Amino acid sequence: MFDDDLKPRPKPPAHVLGQDLSALSVHELAERIALLKIEIARLEMDMGAKEASKSAAASVFKF
Repeated sequence: MFDDDLKPRPKPPAHVLGQDLSALSVHELAERIALLKIEIARLEMDMGAKEASKSAAASVFKF
């Protein structure tokens, strides 16, 4: 028996950009949209935090 057989397989991503959506139901599409909206909000929060950090650093080095 190989060690690879004992390792759990990684879960496929919930959504892949450009993926064929024709086989998905309206409910499945709505679920994906909800997940993507949550992810967008998370990315925007992180971007805001990084912009604030960058702005704070820039103000320290202004003369």
